[in-house]
Amino acid sequence: IDSRDAAAGIRRRRECLRCGLRFSTMERVQAAGLLVVKRDGRREEFNREKIRDGMLQACAKRPISSATIGKLLDDVERDLEGLGRAEVPSALIGQMVVERLRSQDHVAYVRFASVYHNFQDIESFAQEVESLRQTAIEGESITNTRGRQTEIQAQFSLPFNQEVPKYKRKVKGD
Repeated sequence: IDSRDAAAGIRRRRECLRCGLRFSTMERVQAAGLLVVKRDGRREEFNREKIRDGMLQACAKRPISSATIGKLLDDVERDLEGLGRAEVPSALIGQMVVERLRSQDHVAYVRFASVYHNFQDIESFAQEVESLRQTAIEGESITNTRGRQTEIQAQFSLPFNQEVPKYKRKVKGD
C-alpha cells in the first residue's frame, strides 16, 4: 500500500489479500557478506544475533529496554557497514559494543567488558571497575545533579578498595 524510508531501512504498509488486515514491515538492506576476523585468524560471516545475545546477557536485570539494545545494535551495524570493508576484526566490533554500553549502563559495560577483555583475575576486574568509577564520578560531578551521583554510586556498590571482613566459623562447644 505504502513505502517509506526510515532510519533502520524501508517501512512498508501492507494488506493481507485473504482477510484484509493491514500491517507494517521493516526491510533492511543486507550488506554484501561482512566477514568477521576472529582472534585466532578464523573468518566467519557477521551474525547480528551473536552480538545481540551478548548484549542481552550483559544487560540482564538492568533497566535497559530491548528497544534501547536494538538501537545500540543498529548503531554498531550501521558503523560497520559505513567502514566499507569486506572484513572486520572481532576486536573492533567488541570495542564498538563496549563504548556504547559504557555510555548506557556501567554495570552492563563491566559485564560485557569482563568477557571482551578476558579478565584473568579479580585484580584486573577490580581495576576496570575502579577506573570506570573514577571517570564516571569525575565527569558526572561536573555536569549532573547530586541524584545522578547517587545512581553511579549504587551501580558501583562493590567494596573493591575496602578490606573484606573476615568471619569466624562457629565451632560446636564455643
